[in-house]
Formats: sequence, C-alpha cells, structure tokens
Amino acid sequence: MIIALAIAATTLAACARTPQPVVDQVAMSLAAPQSIATTADIAEAALPAPPLISMVVHKSAYCGCCELWVEHMRDSGFAVEVRNIDNLNTIKERVGVPLAKGSCHTAQVGNYFIEGHVPAGDVKRLLAEQPDAKGLVLPGMPKGSPGMEVPDGSMDAYTVELVAKDGSTSAFAQHGR
Repeated sequence: MIIALAIAATTLAACARTPQPVVDQVAMSLAAPQSIATTADIAEAALPAPPLISMVVHKSAYCGCCELWVEHMRDSGFAVEVRNIDNLNTIKERVGVPLAKGSCHTAQVGNYFIEGHVPAGDVKRLLAEQPDAKGLVLPGMPKGSPGMEVPDGSMDAYTVELVAKDGSTSAFAQHGR
C-alpha cells in the first residue's frame, strides 16, 4: 500500500517538473515522504560542507566596526570566536604587530595574526600561500574596507601589508582606486 501511494504521489508531482525514472522517484518518495526530492537535491545534500576556518578576534566590547568585520569574516566562511578585552596592546605585542601598524582589533588564524580591517579574501590567500611571516596588517581604518563601509559605497585606496618574521612589512594586496 505504501509503495502504491508513493507511486501515485510521485506520478502527480512528476507532471510539474523534469521527468525522472519512476524507480528513482519511488526511492526518493520512500526516503522523504513529506517532499519529493530531485536527484540534484540528493547529490547536494550528500556533499560535505566546506570546513570553517577557525579564528579568534580580540577587540573592545564597544567597537561597532569590529563587529561588522567579524560578520564579514563569518559570511566568508570563518568560524569566529570573539574575545572582548580592555587592553589590546598586550595582544598586539605578544603576536608581533609592528608599532604604528595597529588598528582596532587583532585576530589570530592559523599561525598568523590579522590586524585591522583586512578583507577575507586576503586572509584566505595568506592561508593558502603559507608565507614565512607573522601576519597581515591594515593600519588605521580605511573607508570602504570590510566593517568600514559607508552608505554611498565610496572607499579609500588602501594596502594590506605582510609582516615578515623580522617585523618588516611589504605590500600584500592593493584595494580601491
């Protein structure tokens, strides 16, 4: 009886979409009686989700632009743990952020630090290339960088810098004009 009902439901549903072999339709109907799944639905569901990249962000509890940057990173596939702290200088010193290269938050991902409003694409590139370095910095808070967007969409040109093991910096990525 269940198979007969499944075949009848599947036949009616098949009129509204691309035809599939009846055997596939019956198997799908029995596997998920509340809805009719397509072969593409089953294949997509079987794919594992890409792993999230873990990141810890140290920031002030009162920083709104830091929260926006965290949201940008989460939207880009990072699993972000936020740690609100009062004195960020101790974190910056510990990880090796060069003087005058600081910003409002410091993140740690893999074996690197990320200082400031660095775009997620640059962080992913850093992790993919694995250079012998300490991390990335985006000094200040450039208009239009992730978390520093403005309503009119304008942005300043800015350079994300790679911090070498000796503390020197070099251009890693250019953004803006």
